Amino acid sequence: MSTDFQRYKGFAPYKMDPKFRVSIPMLWRPEAGSVLFLLFSKAHEMPIVKVLSQEAFDERVETVKNSDLTPAKKSAMLGSLSMLCREATVNDQGKLLVPKDLSEKAGIAAESEVVLAGRGMHFEVWNRENFDRALEIEMNQADEGELGIL
Repeated sequence: MSTDFQRYKGFAPYKMDPKFRVSIPMLWRPEAGSVLFLLFSKAHEMPIVKVLSQEAFDERVETVKNSDLTPAKKSAMLGSLSMLCREATVNDQGKLLVPKDLSEKAGIAAESEVVLAGRGMHFEVWNRENFDRALEIEMNQADEGELGIL
């Protein structure tokens, strides 16, 4: 298991700046020059932006390649993953640019409050209202958990 398996933990509110940049917590920042992947996705039927490290992206590719899907379905899934991802980097001030069109698809406006939520191998950028709803859903699911970790 990679030492980065649970790299991204916790959640915190941040503010999207007028140019659709958000500060990334110091411990979450990749090494200088490292590429991140912005993946438009959904959680609890709400749009979000997942931020993947190269390792997290590669893990998704390997999961598809090692699956029992037909070659055609594997190709389609890998094509969708590539189409829905955009490469990004964190600038010298520790800010990540989430392009305007991608932000807006996720319900995020310039100068709005967002939440960065750690998910172990990746983190997510949520609009604040959707995150509050997702948190409520997940806290209610915690009562149903068989492992009793929450």
